[in-house]
Amino acid sequence: MIEICSIASGSNGNCYYIGNETDAVVIDCGIYFRSLLTRAEHAGIDVKKIRAVLISHEHSDHVRGVKTMAKRLNLPVYFMPKTYEKTYKRHRPDYYKALSTEEPVEIFGFYVHTFKKYHDASDPVSFRVEYQGVNVGVMTDIGVADVTLCREFSKCQAVFLESNYDEEMLKNGPYPQYLKDRVASNVGHLSNSQAFALVRDFSNENLKHIIFSHISQENNTSEKVLEKFSSFKDKYSMYIAPRFNPSEKLFI
Repeated sequence: MIEICSIASGSNGNCYYIGNETDAVVIDCGIYFRSLLTRAEHAGIDVKKIRAVLISHEHSDHVRGVKTMAKRLNLPVYFMPKTYEKTYKRHRPDYYKALSTEEPVEIFGFYVHTFKKYHDASDPVSFRVEYQGVNVGVMTDIGVADVTLCREFSKCQAVFLESNYDEEMLKNGPYPQYLKDRVASNVGHLSNSQAFALVRDFSNENLKHIIFSHISQENNTSEKVLEKFSSFKDKYSMYIAPRFNPSEKLFI
């Protein structure tokens, strides 16, 4: 059995937990270590089970706490080499293990499949974590759902899926135009409509859980996300990943 939890999600910080009874991996650590400990305790997560951290890209909301986390828990951290080079030194662990899109990384029985994504970072990637035939996707910070993302999504039984912005809210919202253009670009974020199309067209019959993640505080609401996906309410278990608290722990 796999347990999954969003420890943090959004522009304030991102951290996603995937574990079993004895071991776990974490995708990104964009919150300070003290906050991670508090949230993990609140969610009923034993951080001593964590065996590795894997980093999707170098933006601070994904790496802010990883150096301290790696040091305090004595963990290996996996980066794409270009991502490691571009990460600020104050966030960067002294050592790292290299990710590759050519073959999965095996970590205590978890097979982590890494694949490139469209985002405005040096060498950004998404992940599909496989354990005993169960697949969990961590698919956020994506400008466009390309062929690779659609293929990897179609293998998942659960997914942390970005549904970052509502198009009308972004258009009429407070962001300056250059930032609106960046968010909506092919190296920005997935909108509610783009996420909906991905689920509608590429979900498999075994998909059970969707955890909507990286939701914009300024350009979206939880209500708009769930309204957009309301036609799927009898098909999937759907959850919102909170910004300042952990989500509930789900079991697959």
